[in-house]
Amino acid sequence: MPSIYLYRDPVDFRKSFRGLAAIVEQELGHNPFTGALYAFTNRRRNKIKLLFWEDNG
Repeated sequence: MPSIYLYRDPVDFRKSFRGLAAIVEQELGHNPFTGALYAFTNRRRNKIKLLFWEDNG
């Protein structure tokens, strides 16, 4: 079971997976390629985006 992290600040949902991975690296200090699940919300908190690295395609 992967670790799950919720990024509490709202995120611009126009960001791609690269932008979200940059947030994980720069602001959280985590490696986004470890298999953890990262959850991001928009400003209104009515949508969610998930980032999860799976190395087998």
